[in-house]
Amino acid sequence: MKFTFTEKRMDSSEELRAYAMKKIGKLDRLFKNEGEAYVTFSIERGRHKAEITIHNNGMFYRASELTNDMYASVDSGVAAIERQIRRNKTRLEKKLREGVLEKEVLPAYEPAEEAEEFKIVRSKRFSIKPMSAEEAILQMNLLDHEFFVFKNMDADDAFSVVYKRKQGGYGLICDDGLNED
Repeated sequence: MKFTFTEKRMDSSEELRAYAMKKIGKLDRLFKNEGEAYVTFSIERGRHKAEITIHNNGMFYRASELTNDMYASVDSGVAAIERQIRRNKTRLEKKLREGVLEKEVLPAYEPAEEAEEFKIVRSKRFSIKPMSAEEAILQMNLLDHEFFVFKNMDADDAFSVVYKRKQGGYGLICDDGLNED
């Protein structure tokens, strides 16, 4: 597994990084292919926060733990991600479609040119892969996001967005494929 460490408002020791690599590296056995782990250590109001994100074949697993000890935060984060992986790997494999965790990821999406009248404060690049709306909702919940962009394989790979509704439940926005000039 490839590791990327980030520190916010603190300096992490080599021992802490080695401990995190050992603990998170054990999750690698749950995947068929090598994954990437992004670990952020920070201190918020005197408490130690470990944010762990694992990316493997287009799927993201994320946990954020806040405790009085950074080592305990890493342990709790790894346990939370392991529960997510086990719970959702079985669900994806059985309910949605076979082999979803082993599929290849499509090339990265390139965002359009920045408009001058708006100030973009953060930009992200990500791969958009074909999936069902159910799988997109599952991925959105794993990332703990409010919305998720995907290619809807149930609608001829139309670009779609699922989102959490304030009244409860989920919404789906789907491109109709009509280009008006």
